[in-house]
Amino acid sequence: MDELELAAVQRAVVQRLDDFRRAGLTHWKRIVPTVPEPGLPAPARAGASTTSVAASMKPATPVRSEPVPREQSRPPVQPEPQVTSMAPKRSAPAAPPSAPVVIQPFQPLDLPPQERVTQLKILADKVKACVRCQELASTRTQTVFGVGDPNAKIVFVGEAPGADEDQQGEPFVGRAGQLLNDIIKACRLKREEIYICNVLRCRPPGNRLPSIEEAGNCREYLNGQLAIVNPEYIVCWGSTAAKNLLASELPIGKMRGKFYEYGRSKVICTYHPSYLLRNPAAKKDVWEDMKFLFKDMGIDLSAK
Repeated sequence: MDELELAAVQRAVVQRLDDFRRAGLTHWKRIVPTVPEPGLPAPARAGASTTSVAASMKPATPVRSEPVPREQSRPPVQPEPQVTSMAPKRSAPAAPPSAPVVIQPFQPLDLPPQERVTQLKILADKVKACVRCQELASTRTQTVFGVGDPNAKIVFVGEAPGADEDQQGEPFVGRAGQLLNDIIKACRLKREEIYICNVLRCRPPGNRLPSIEEAGNCREYLNGQLAIVNPEYIVCWGSTAAKNLLASELPIGKMRGKFYEYGRSKVICTYHPSYLLRNPAAKKDVWEDMKFLFKDMGIDLSAK
């Protein structure tokens, strides 16, 4: 093939490709080059000789422009095909700026009485060494684990230690704790007959509310205490306890007056004693909640 014939073939190829482009063809699987690369013959690359390709195209004959249907054009396979639908894509909800620690499924333990004492001691020692929340670990006087009967039928869950609790290492010992003792006495029980703990085991500075991360970091210990004691009833004192234990966003006023389930335990929610100190009128609501709880236990607190 002389230079004139080769140039004619090249012009024909270019014209043919231009016809394909105007017809809508945007991709081609493989184009056999008319000039082999040095050291590599064309048949080894494409399975056909340059001469046979040139012979099949007659440069002297005008090339007709015949559009190629779109369904016949085959773009190369992409590893991740693009979505061609014009419907708006539904975007995934944005992740919250701070997510709680993943909580393992709760599983109550059926332990003999003495083993409950042992397991609570082991868990309390683990809490003493905990530094998951650096701010709380650096500002606490001591951890506040929990007190009461390891075999209690009822567990009280509060919010977090205050200044008095941080000093004494026991939950509910300040003014709110004194009011809680009065409520327990009105229910014809003793404090020692109930197990008492909090969502957090360290005092937040300034008695602020526990953060999502802090409650998540401490959830292992709360679940551990509830699993070991394995009570029949749980009382959530205040919205912080109720929302963290039951993963609810309802206000505490709407969570009252009904039972929830947590493991095998029946859960009720009521106002925190510190709220009652600021709003004494709500004491009657808490008393109604206590009567509701004890009625389910077969005890009528209204009877003299």
